[in-house]
Amino acid sequence: MAKEKKKPADRVTDAASLEVLTRADEAGVSTVFSRADAQSPHCTFGTQGLCCRLCHMGPCRITPKAPLGVCGADADTIVARNFLREVAGGAAAHCDHGRRLVLLLRDAAQGKAGSYVIKDERALRRAAREYDIEEEGRDAPAVALDLANRFLTEFTSQEQALATLRLAPVTRQNVWDAHDIKPAGIDRMVVECLHRTHMGVDHDYRNLLMHAFRTALADGWGGSRVATIVSDILFGTPSPVRSSANLGVLGADTVNVVVHGHEPALSEMLAVASSDPEVLDYAKAAGASGVTLAGICCTANEILVRHGIPVAGNFLQQELAILTGAVEMMITDVQCCMPSLPEVAAAYHTQVVSTSDIARTIGAEHATFDDEHALESAKALLRKAIDNYARRDRRKMAIPDHQRPLVAGFSVDAIKYMLGGRFRASFRPLNDAIMQGRIKGVVGIVGCSNPNSKLEEYTNALTEELIARNVLVVKTGCAAIASAKEGRLTPEAALAQAGAGLKEVCEAVGMPPVLHMGSCVDNSRILEAATEVVAEGGLGDDLSAVPAVGVAPEWMSEKAVTIGCYFVASGIDVILGHPFHIEGSEKVVKFLNEETAGLFGASFHVAEDSQKAADTIMRLLDARREKLGINRAQERKMLDMKDRRALEV
Repeated sequence: MAKEKKKPADRVTDAASLEVLTRADEAGVSTVFSRADAQSPHCTFGTQGLCCRLCHMGPCRITPKAPLGVCGADADTIVARNFLREVAGGAAAHCDHGRRLVLLLRDAAQGKAGSYVIKDERALRRAAREYDIEEEGRDAPAVALDLANRFLTEFTSQEQALATLRLAPVTRQNVWDAHDIKPAGIDRMVVECLHRTHMGVDHDYRNLLMHAFRTALADGWGGSRVATIVSDILFGTPSPVRSSANLGVLGADTVNVVVHGHEPALSEMLAVASSDPEVLDYAKAAGASGVTLAGICCTANEILVRHGIPVAGNFLQQELAILTGAVEMMITDVQCCMPSLPEVAAAYHTQVVSTSDIARTIGAEHATFDDEHALESAKALLRKAIDNYARRDRRKMAIPDHQRPLVAGFSVDAIKYMLGGRFRASFRPLNDAIMQGRIKGVVGIVGCSNPNSKLEEYTNALTEELIARNVLVVKTGCAAIASAKEGRLTPEAALAQAGAGLKEVCEAVGMPPVLHMGSCVDNSRILEAATEVVAEGGLGDDLSAVPAVGVAPEWMSEKAVTIGCYFVASGIDVILGHPFHIEGSEKVVKFLNEETAGLFGASFHVAEDSQKAADTIMRLLDARREKLGINRAQERKMLDMKDRRALEV
């Protein structure tokens, strides 16, 4: 019996995506959604992690009749090896992103990076102090060069533990010491993953999984944290900024350029170039009213939080942006850029341009981005897009009239300022609100979007449920874009949707109930914020004590696997919207979902619907509140003079 094809309304939730996807189906244009239908049902061996192709004696598939591979590897070994390789891939993606930025910082410090300069000297000097680099009385370039060289050793160190680990609470560092999972250099950790999983090396599933956590820490507290620090130094530390999101941000009479990928170096210069008078005059001479720069995926988040550049959409909307018929150029760099883009663009006038030498796509034009002449390179790309404006076929153009306002840019610095002002910036008001029960806890919702589930349905339903239950939600990546399109990234959303306690706090501070903290590499900001909560006092001495949970509702990439591992290793429980490819090994499942709680104070939990996830989250938050002795309503009272004198301030 033929499988019934899913309708667009079964695939997406927001009106803009529904409108464009319906047009794609009618035109017979292939999209990620139709290709997902064609690939279903998925290979059971793959989804259970039970296939091995690490040598050429196989491939081997483990079944009850064939419980061992040719070499003798059992289900536990094969599943654990496959899992470790996923963690290695995810860590490599984020950490190579970080390395690229460190090299750019080094070049900027030496005056070899053209238009790239140190934008936030305060962030530079704070980072220098954190890494024991003398900064007082020295000029910024000298400090930046020393810091860049120190960061490079985080990648190359062979035996010394990462210096960035010292940014974690001391109690958590002691946990890592006790279990011998402090990573050395990032490059060594990733190479060791591949060595351990080579045929005939490591066959102990527990040993393999512990190295997965070690490698994940090299990402979360290493490469990703370094990437965020350097981005703030070079491009500016984000602070709250207003913008808008969804496909409706594209202009009917402007030259539309969409940037897509993850590395902020190129998009930063495109943001500058798109408002250059010379470029704007060139666009007007071509008959356009101006230039609209918009983002897809995490490049969108990078330029959103620093420039207020609008967001066209998330990972699963990259093809839909082209299907509007209104995009002159889509510029890609690395990660999450589908190889299908040139094929979709062939039905329209859109030019797809790849800019990274490690990320070329058949059918896309390649233009290597020159850091030393970055602004000139960005202007050249925009002029090329403007030249393409005359080829737009208005009969094919259909821009959905859907976009929502948002506020983004909540770095840890910005949150501290928002809570305490310029002279008393701190997390004290947040800690107090949690201890008083007005806020039950903090939940970080992160991760991608996945065509195997209805786009953003789980993420949005969970977010709505959590803020109604007085949980402050922080978001990064595509999960943040989902809330942007739903209109939950504005302070006004708290008035209508938040519970009484959260609403009171949001009104007092003037913040949304959902805080957009940046791109997926900026999950390190969530760990930084949690560390600030511990340092502020009153909520335990370790991340495993804080009422906080991480959630990846619609995840799809290896990066999400790695992120989940470094959250758990940091002491924060993680809810997965669908399981890892590990269910072929009961021992691996038990280790990750149960035994890690005894090792790290946190573990993985699978909840395949939003209601179950919300209930699990509240149970986990309540358990931590009970342990802290704060899971009770506290009266709010005015302090008299005697009370004030008793305060230790």
